[in-house]
Amino acid sequence: MKRLLLSLMIILSLLLSGCSANKAEELFETARLEELQNNTEHARQLYAEILAKYPKSKYVQDAENRLAELDKK
Repeated sequence: MKRLLLSLMIILSLLLSGCSANKAEELFETARLEELQNNTEHARQLYAEILAKYPKSKYVQDAENRLAELDKK
């Protein structure tokens, strides 16, 4: 139940911040939360989305590092 509530809060915050200038940061933070919830497949998807959509973002290197770490597990 807590996981569902947290997921809904994350989704709501992302929807409300639709005008945000830093989508890569939002995706990265959401991916980290997904990792904390042991939802590694969704975290991988979000990190890959950062690489695909925001290749010039300062979060690209962090996303690549997290993907590499997840591949080790």
